[in-house]
Amino acid sequence: MEKKFLPKGVIPALVTPFNAKMEIDEEALRSLVDYVIEAGVSAVSPCGTTGEFVNMTPEERKKVYDIVIDQVNGRVPVIAGTGDASTQMAIELTKYAEDAGADAALIVTPFYLHAMDKEVYEHYERIASSVDLPIVLYNIPQVTGVWIPWWVVEGLAKNISNVVGIKDSSGNMPYFMTLIEKLHGVISLICGHDEIASAALAAGADGVLLASANIVPDVLVEIYRAIKERHDLDRARELQRQYQTIFRFVARFGGPLIVKRVLWMMGRDVGSARRPLMIGGFCPYEVEDEMRRRLEGYGRIPRRTTEFELEPGRIFTSEYPAIPYTLPRITGLLLRVGEAFTSPSTADVAHVDLILGSKNGPVGEAFEEALRNPRPGHEPRIVQLNGVEVKPRTLMVPTVTIRTERHAKLVYGPAMEGVARAIVEAVERGLIPKDMVDEIVIIVHVFVHPTACNPTRIMLNNYKAVNHALKKAIECRPTLGELTERKESARHPFRYEP
Repeated sequence: MEKKFLPKGVIPALVTPFNAKMEIDEEALRSLVDYVIEAGVSAVSPCGTTGEFVNMTPEERKKVYDIVIDQVNGRVPVIAGTGDASTQMAIELTKYAEDAGADAALIVTPFYLHAMDKEVYEHYERIASSVDLPIVLYNIPQVTGVWIPWWVVEGLAKNISNVVGIKDSSGNMPYFMTLIEKLHGVISLICGHDEIASAALAAGADGVLLASANIVPDVLVEIYRAIKERHDLDRARELQRQYQTIFRFVARFGGPLIVKRVLWMMGRDVGSARRPLMIGGFCPYEVEDEMRRRLEGYGRIPRRTTEFELEPGRIFTSEYPAIPYTLPRITGLLLRVGEAFTSPSTADVAHVDLILGSKNGPVGEAFEEALRNPRPGHEPRIVQLNGVEVKPRTLMVPTVTIRTERHAKLVYGPAMEGVARAIVEAVERGLIPKDMVDEIVIIVHVFVHPTACNPTRIMLNNYKAVNHALKKAIECRPTLGELTERKESARHPFRYEP
């Protein structure tokens, strides 16, 4: 059975930009379309899960189709998300997308009321018979509660000419391998789960349709070309491994929300996600902080010459990895504070309070006083890495009273190593100007639970937490704007811990 259109390659599941009034931001959407096309993607897909279709009216979705199709202007195919819980509404949206000039429709299974096999089959059959537009089935059971059984996919693919593909976002490789077994060469098999992109492509997937393609479309294009054009599995595996944390966070922590926050950090403001999604809820604050750290390491956060005014007339500069909150001049460095929390693992969690300031100011005085008059069970230590003091000079103080030798070894061993690594890296990456390291001191209060057990995780959690806390201290965050924005989702870091 001849198929009119077989999607392939890298396809971003576009976010839907919203302005401050939570209305569609047409300018930002057009800019995003250009950004991903210039990165070499094969098609674009608006109004899918990442596009927040479930929180948009039919009229808004139609508006997005029109904007994207117009901006694409024939450069790549447009696969419009036209799925709905209602068969009739899905038909209406698919007809509109067809008339608007879309190249295909991405249609999710009917959700909420859990449809059975026959109902799923006839849902797609009715939609397909109402249009000539090519249709891509969409399996994402973790949010719909409904699978498309492989035999239903097989039946639709082999009996309905305009069913041209399936996007499987389940992340279930045995399921995807069954689709490859039954339908390779019949329809396009598209992986929709970021964490297994290279594995699926190597196994025979025709393409990937991913939320993370909004963020790093170039990386995914390179993975695709490495596998499909150059047969270079080593290159693809290395890129997948390198960016796996980004892919994992996007897949597991509320796609549209974290993708929008990351794009904002990268200097591309697409607004926030619509309620009920909010930072600090499904996407924890610490995930956003860690995404930023990773992106800095990849060179994805733009660097900007930033001035650090230690005291009036004394200016130091650094090529600082700046986000929109970062001011061009950092002042008030007499005393700055920052706090951060990092998991996973309840027992090995890290919670850091950090103070930074001039060695000739109150922080320097507190530093020396802590050394002169140590509290029993909270003895401070000068932070060292491989036996050498780090710069800026840093003092680590245990938050929890140390009562056992085992606990002491974890605090002054892996926890201190994590703190040291974070401070050294902060200087290397420009978070602290190199010529300012002898002018400031840092005090870090480190939480290590008495029942902590995993030295590797203790080290990594404290390393990440200090990195995050240091940036918050430098940038004077959370800002008043952040506190206002997040007041309804505010939580203590330990709120979700048992």
